[in-house]
Amino acid sequence: MYIYQHKDWPNFTWDQEKISKILLEIRHRQGRLIGRMEGLGFSLQTEATLQTMTLEVLKSGEIEGEKLDADQVRSSIARRLGMDIGGLVLSDRNVEGVVEMAIDATQKFKAPLTEERLFGWHAALFPAGRSGMYKIVVGTWRTNEPKDPMQVVSGAMGKENVHFEAPEAKLLPKEMKRFLEWFESEISIDAVIKAAVAHLWFVTIHPFDDGNGRMARTIADMQLARADGISQRFYSMSAQIRLMRKEYYDVLEKTQKSTLNITEWLEWFLVCLSQALIAAEDTLSIVLRKSHYWEWMTTKMLNERQRLMINKLLDGFLGKLTSSKWATIAKCSPDTALRDIQDLMEQGILEKEQAGGRSTSYKLVVLNT
Repeated sequence: MYIYQHKDWPNFTWDQEKISKILLEIRHRQGRLIGRMEGLGFSLQTEATLQTMTLEVLKSGEIEGEKLDADQVRSSIARRLGMDIGGLVLSDRNVEGVVEMAIDATQKFKAPLTEERLFGWHAALFPAGRSGMYKIVVGTWRTNEPKDPMQVVSGAMGKENVHFEAPEAKLLPKEMKRFLEWFESEISIDAVIKAAVAHLWFVTIHPFDDGNGRMARTIADMQLARADGISQRFYSMSAQIRLMRKEYYDVLEKTQKSTLNITEWLEWFLVCLSQALIAAEDTLSIVLRKSHYWEWMTTKMLNERQRLMINKLLDGFLGKLTSSKWATIAKCSPDTALRDIQDLMEQGILEKEQAGGRSTSYKLVVLNT
């Protein structure tokens, strides 16, 4: 029996005593993080939001096995936040759609979550009306075609393992009406717990042909923004879920095949959130490091290519920076790339890496703090 087949569905219950301690700890961490971020000023808050939302979008895709282009995601988010980060790149329709959904949910967290809003998110997620090679129903609830009820399966054909079977399509209008009314109601439940319940409830209904996991995480993030009371995002649940992906799917499956007592799911969600808040310290350190560097470089003479590449190094450049990589990323000739690098070395911004190799590589000079 699946959880939605119980006669009392969706009257979830849980052991408040079991979760109260970690919930108190989370509320403390949230308050401390938001307090520190608010003390940074608007520009640094926006930079932290850009870092966090880029991570959120990338990792939510990775949970589903989808790898998005990081530069496209970052540029798309920056543009929507009204930020000038230099070197903006064009994003494909899939990236734009995912970013549009994430921005709408968190920057407009006070706006009601409605059927039409969910349909808009779904249409943005699948602009071509396809999931990979397969045509899907977009911008409306799934139908009973081609297979009803929908199943979440793994394994080779003929040896499939059914992890979950969603409610029949004919039940979706009633189920989603009840979910949306609950989500927008003023109920006596902690706002963080409401995010966890919303995540589980939505993904259990599984109302769309595809994208249910990403939309469930987006709805949870929207509710967490309501819990924080701010549109800026300083921590990423999806980044932490990505690190705990197997446990995530395991606890979802176990909960969906159990009773309406969802204590175990809430405990897992809260532990994950606690780890996400701890990991946010990394975001804070990156933002502060960038701020320190750019403050130091106010007296330096830099062109747009140099600004672009310095930003990439400060954001955590993967691999070694060589002149050939510089030329490719900055879209310039190898000679121009080498002149840019040599100029930065003369200004004391870049230095050669000590490790040898066929190609000379470079790194930012470490500043004394």
